[in-house]
Amino acid sequence: MDEELRTLTERLRAEAVASGAPGAPETYDRLTATGDLDELAAVLTEPGQPLWARELAAFRLGVAGDRRAFESLVLLLNHRDPPRCASAAHALARLGDPRTARAAAALATNELRVAYALHPVRLLVELRAPEAVPALIATLERRLRPRDPYRRVALACVEGLGALGDDRAAPVLNDALAHPALAQAAVRALARIPGQR
Repeated sequence: MDEELRTLTERLRAEAVASGAPGAPETYDRLTATGDLDELAAVLTEPGQPLWARELAAFRLGVAGDRRAFESLVLLLNHRDPPRCASAAHALARLGDPRTARAAAALATNELRVAYALHPVRLLVELRAPEAVPALIATLERRLRPRDPYRRVALACVEGLGALGDDRAAPVLNDALAHPALAQAAVRALARIPGQR
C-alpha cells in the first residue's frame, strides 16, 4: 500500500469511528474497498456526507486520475488541517488535471489564506508547471517583509525555486540571503540556478 494512502486511511478510519455516527465504520470500509469510481464520485455530491468520507472518495478518485475529484481536492488543499492539505496535494499531483497548477498558484499567492499556502507551494514545485516560478516568486517576495510570521511558507518557496532552477528566481533568492532563517536554503537554491554558482 502506498505510504500516503496508508497514512490517510488510518487517519480517516479514526475520524469515522470517533464520529459515533451509525454505520460510519461500515461506510468507511465500503469506500476503502470499492473499485466503483461512480460510487466514490457520488459521495462528493450527495448531501450530508461527512468530511472524512468526502476526503477519502476525493483522494481515491484523484489517484485514479478521475477528474470528478478536482473541485473537492482543491478545497481540501486549502483546508486548515495540514494532513488534509497534504493528502489533497498528493492526489492532485497524480490527477493529471490541467487546471491543477492554476488552482495551486491561486492558493499559494492568496494573502488572505497564506497560513495554508505550504502545500500549494510544494504542489507547484512537484508539478513543474509554467505557473510555478511566478507564483513562488510572488509568494516569497511577500514573505520577506519584516516580522512576517510565515517562515515555513517562505522556506518552501526558497527550496522550491532552487529545485525548479529557473534564473528568474535569482533576484528574490538574493534578497532572501539577508534573512537568517532563509540564508542557507537561499545559498543552496542559488547554486542550483545556472549562472548563479
